[in-house]
Amino acid sequence: MDVDSRMTTESDSDSDATTAAALGRGSGSETSSSSAPSTPGTPTAAPASPAVAGSGPRPAPGYTAVNAVIDKKEDGPGCRCGHTLTAVPAVGEEGSPGYVGPRLILFGGATALEGNSATPPSSAGSAGIRLAGATADVHCYDVLSNKWSRLTPLGEPPSPRAAHVATAVGTMVVIQGGIGPAGLSAEDLHVLDLTQQRPRWHRVVVQGPGPGPRYGHVMALVGQRFLLTIGGNDGKRPLADVWALDTAAKPYEWRKLEPEGEGPPPCMYATASARSDGLLLLCGGRDGNSVPLSSAYGLAKHRDGRWEWAIAPGVSPSPRYQHAAVFVNARLHVSGGALGGGRMVEDSSSVAVLDTAAGVWCDTKSVVTTPRTGRYSADAAGGDAAVELTRRCRHAAAAVGDLIFLYGGLRGGVLLDDLLVAEDLAAAETTTAANHAAASSAATDTQAGKAPGRYAYNDERTKQAASESAPDGSVVLGTPVAPPLNGDMYTDISPENAVPQGQRRSSKGVDYLVEASAAEAEAISATLAAVKARQVNGEAEELSDKEQSPDSSSSNKHSSLIKPDTALSNNMTPPPGVRLHHRAVVVAAETGGALGGMVRQLSIDQFENEGRRVSYGTPENATAARKLLDRQMSINSIPKKVIASLLKPRGWKPPVRRQFFLDCNEIADLCDSAERIFSSEPSVLQLKAPIKIFGDLHGQFGDLMRLFDEYGSPSTAGDIAYIDYLFLGDYVDRGQHSLETMSLLLALKVEYPQNVHLIRGNHEAADINALFGFRIECIERMGERDGIWTWHRMNRLFNWLPLAALIEKKIICMHGGIGRSINHVEQIENLQRPITMEAGSVVLMDLLWSDPTENDSVEGLRPNARGPGLVTFGPDRVMEFCNNNDLQLIVRAHECVMDGFERFAQGHLITLFSATNYCGTANNAGAILVLGRDLVVVPKLIHPLPPAITSPETSPDQIEDTWMQELNANRPATPTRGRPQAVANDRGALAWI
Repeated sequence: MDVDSRMTTESDSDSDATTAAALGRGSGSETSSSSAPSTPGTPTAAPASPAVAGSGPRPAPGYTAVNAVIDKKEDGPGCRCGHTLTAVPAVGEEGSPGYVGPRLILFGGATALEGNSATPPSSAGSAGIRLAGATADVHCYDVLSNKWSRLTPLGEPPSPRAAHVATAVGTMVVIQGGIGPAGLSAEDLHVLDLTQQRPRWHRVVVQGPGPGPRYGHVMALVGQRFLLTIGGNDGKRPLADVWALDTAAKPYEWRKLEPEGEGPPPCMYATASARSDGLLLLCGGRDGNSVPLSSAYGLAKHRDGRWEWAIAPGVSPSPRYQHAAVFVNARLHVSGGALGGGRMVEDSSSVAVLDTAAGVWCDTKSVVTTPRTGRYSADAAGGDAAVELTRRCRHAAAAVGDLIFLYGGLRGGVLLDDLLVAEDLAAAETTTAANHAAASSAATDTQAGKAPGRYAYNDERTKQAASESAPDGSVVLGTPVAPPLNGDMYTDISPENAVPQGQRRSSKGVDYLVEASAAEAEAISATLAAVKARQVNGEAEELSDKEQSPDSSSSNKHSSLIKPDTALSNNMTPPPGVRLHHRAVVVAAETGGALGGMVRQLSIDQFENEGRRVSYGTPENATAARKLLDRQMSINSIPKKVIASLLKPRGWKPPVRRQFFLDCNEIADLCDSAERIFSSEPSVLQLKAPIKIFGDLHGQFGDLMRLFDEYGSPSTAGDIAYIDYLFLGDYVDRGQHSLETMSLLLALKVEYPQNVHLIRGNHEAADINALFGFRIECIERMGERDGIWTWHRMNRLFNWLPLAALIEKKIICMHGGIGRSINHVEQIENLQRPITMEAGSVVLMDLLWSDPTENDSVEGLRPNARGPGLVTFGPDRVMEFCNNNDLQLIVRAHECVMDGFERFAQGHLITLFSATNYCGTANNAGAILVLGRDLVVVPKLIHPLPPAITSPETSPDQIEDTWMQELNANRPATPTRGRPQAVANDRGALAWI
């Protein structure tokens, strides 16, 4: 096999020659030091990093040795280098029997040096790595118990190897490449599945050509979706190629990328780390001339599919290769490394941080403005003996929360077996992770067996990351997804299997929902009367004859959405149509959220995922990738506090104390920030696919968390960088947690104004939510004075909410419908905000209150069972509106439907409802719609949870919750759509219209 000739000449370079005898020689000619065994006793915190004047970036943290528990000798990894260390998030609910905490998985590496494997050589210059000592062992470090153990997975393991790559995908570790006793390892992808009690090895089948055998390369999971492999050495030369495997595309195949921009030169022994929002950062390495590199490059993917390199800002303290690097929030922690010629990175630069939020490098002393050339020795003034611990190469690093762990490596010709840890509290200041830590630190510190400080590990964050990190598993196949119902894994919603509406409905709660269902209409009747009076007096907007005539809406009943004078007449290819896929795939909730789907994807070759957007700017902006490196994080602390406290898809539980955690001043700040954004937006939002669409939530915050848990959440650890979120109104009333629902959505809007979108529902009006729960909840949970003030402030904000959304100019989303008056999108665009229901027109009333007729056979306009003055519109109105506006689909909410979504007008209108078991009686499913880039609409469902075991009588903490039950009993909701409803005197009703 051809090899790099430099691998056999330098004391720090690789040496496999024709027999592949060694990976390389140890770096550093200094006097050999011990392997820094762990000091007995409980680990103490590392010395605090020196403070930096002002509020600028903090220095890199110091490391200390960890005295880990090793029951048996074989449980410890021992001395080794060239291995990988991968952080795997927790599995299960904390406190449950099957819960497993966060772990570090160590795989492979070389366990002996060239020459006498029992006695390390005294000369660093003669120290190389014996490939005969390469291993395929798997060791596990449990972070919470501080204990090492050796794993014996089932299945066929990879061959022994070192200088390979590994990355985590959910609770699985993907291994690829490297070099072993027999030479270069194959390019196969091996997966260690840690989801079950007994780990298991799998080999992933990948079609077509791939990156080929190589070692000294890098691999990272970018955006929770793309496995990227870059550079390395194929046994002949260093490489600069970039390969990507889309884990959301089936069958799996490698694709060679050609990124734009200035990228790194051919190199090996670099590091690649993926930031949680999808930015990959490649740092350091050794080029084809054996020169160590100091540069760092960011790689990002645009919406249109282009990948682009950008040079990271800042001055690196030192070039290096064979180092380790890992992200903690926005800070890339770099440690150790070799310089060539038997030298290692000096003490002053051994530990460094690239703060991507600030765009600067820091060492343990300060911000780096020029490359460091000196050396802080333990004997010199300002020196730090702790930094000497990190002077090593060929080691590995991983991060769990704010903790950075290092293991093993090579120093002065000696293999190391120590585990080091540092805590980067400064990283939390640049992202919302600070608030995750603050929100749960008190509870974490008091848990049994956990000491405050470094090991007060916030497990909630890792559990959340586990539920959010694996790609959502259902849209590449275009298949709707829902958790299981009675064990069924597939629910066919194809037309041929459709059941007439009313026959398939559950009878539970029918009588309750049907009785007195006009309560909401009564509340709005006065407003409707005022609107009609103004219209008669000429104050309302003037409508065309066609818009004012009820007969016009029923004309052209058989109209088509396809116009003969569209793109086809211009010799253009027609745009892709919007379609609802015909199958519903059910994802089992017991698989651990998205994690189980990821296990199937890699283990059983069943990838399913919507085409999620990967975008860091618009296609017109060629410097979007660079902006990621330079951007400043939000400094508004209230939204961060709200997100940290409430965005817990897996771990949120209703508060024991009903007292709301925000005071009225904090709510004022939150509303002010959100209102500034809403006031700058048009009445009709212009949005792009892919996007998730949510229907009515009605204060059922637990359902919102379940939807986030099952199908991805709007966070940097989730999918916010790749898919937008659209909410269709009715955030408050009826449910127990309107304050949580509204506060979180507003905080998300402030944090992600370009990705999270809210439009108005009919309950976002003071005269409605004064009667149906929101006002009562504010008073009950915040006190009368603050509660009433909060209720008024929220309703002023509601008047600024956008009123509709247009997606790709093909799909219009609104809360209610088009009613009798809306024939053109421009009518909605012309509504000026802020707008109250009292000051609104018939257009606003129809937009927020109207419903489709009972089924496709009922055309034209009919009176609405909600009450006098409100209308329903038939399928002919839907088709006409779509033709008038060149649209293909209307998505609306407003009505509870049994399956969470329901089609109307031959599929040209979809009703969407996201709250389950509405008002505690409907027993309906909740759903969201996921619109992919291919404009395929995929419904994703959750089913009602079983009733709680506890009751208000047996649980004193829940007694106060009965107020909402009483309110819903006194003012029942509108009956679930599809229920049999009596419509009296139909002829008279038509005459009324």
